Amino acid sequence: MVYQTYQLVIRQPPDTNLLYFVFFATITSYSFHWYLTSHSEIPSERIDWTNEYRNIHTTLFIIGIAGAAYFFIRLSAHWFWLCLSAVITFLYSAPKIPQKHFRALRKIAIGKTIFLAFVWMYATTVLPVIIAGTSWAADTIFFITGRFFLIYAICILFDYRDRKDDKAAGIRSLITYFSERGINILFAASLVIYAATTLLLLNYNYSIKAILFLLAPGIITAFLYNFAKRNLDDFFFYFILDGMMMFSALLMIIFGI
Repeated sequence: MVYQTYQLVIRQPPDTNLLYFVFFATITSYSFHWYLTSHSEIPSERIDWTNEYRNIHTTLFIIGIAGAAYFFIRLSAHWFWLCLSAVITFLYSAPKIPQKHFRALRKIAIGKTIFLAFVWMYATTVLPVIIAGTSWAADTIFFITGRFFLIYAICILFDYRDRKDDKAAGIRSLITYFSERGINILFAASLVIYAATTLLLLNYNYSIKAILFLLAPGIITAFLYNFAKRNLDDFFFYFILDGMMMFSALLMIIFGI
């Protein structure tokens, strides 16, 4: 996803230090989050695996934080923006920490979904643009906005699946707050904004092929919406649906854009 931003928006070779920083930071974030997730109201092979192999998450967390720290130092000129990404990422998992001050974050009504979508958008679009020193042109804003709302739409489906767990734990989000109709409208609105901002890129020398690749995951996610609301399978969510975030980037790599 970072590579795609460099190819389409920045139009220069990616900063390898940033690629590695995002890689290790992702390992750190996922390991930390899943280490703290030990119970689910719905059957989950993912959580069963986590409970059995928690030592693997601990090991990956140590490796991830060591790698992220190393490449943070190499990118230290941009320390403020890197730290901002770390804070936002932490806020997503913080409500799971068994301490009263962190548990208080569960009452933030929009926090869970917004934080996760924002940090994925920020790390894969905003950070590359800042570090490359690229000007904030209109097409950059459209690309960033489109990515946020695609990820947000995907996050809505994850939150819909987890709403029983969130309610049991007292974690509030828009998905636990809205009615079924409200969730449908929120999902549809997110995809409409994503599609509109992506189509606007046609005015900025983006090829038809690139636009179709950018639209592909949103179209697939829209068709999967009703199925995802009925299906609780971990493989579907963590490989198919989660994979939609990077699907357009994979298409670009495969077909050589």
